[in-house]
Amino acid sequence: MRALFLSASLLIAVSANAWAQPAAPTSVPPLAPLPSPNLPEGAKPSDALRAAQAALEAGRSGEAQDALEMAETRLLDRSVALGQTSDPSDNPTVGQISQARQALAAHDRATCLQLIQTAIGSATARGL
Repeated sequence: MRALFLSASLLIAVSANAWAQPAAPTSVPPLAPLPSPNLPEGAKPSDALRAAQAALEAGRSGEAQDALEMAETRLLDRSVALGQTSDPSDNPTVGQISQARQALAAHDRATCLQLIQTAIGSATARGL
């Protein structure tokens, strides 16, 4: 009986000690923002695409990613009829930028540059 009592006391002491230990931090520190391309406020999507191309050629993939996202966002800013706000854009330049972003994420620099060049041509032809 005495052994049982000592075992129970030891188990309680170990459990209490475990609860008293500080918990490991579970929060992840926030990521630093991507470096932004130096573009004026009203820059066209084609300007952002050229900035992405220059950044990628200079080896600044974070800046290229931000410029691609900027170009894509500006192309997605459009007027649509009520009830059609969730319909995806049928603009081919948006698709080209999306593919370029995927190539950049896969570290496929050559394909990304090729897709950016195609998107620049497409955006320029549309006056964007």
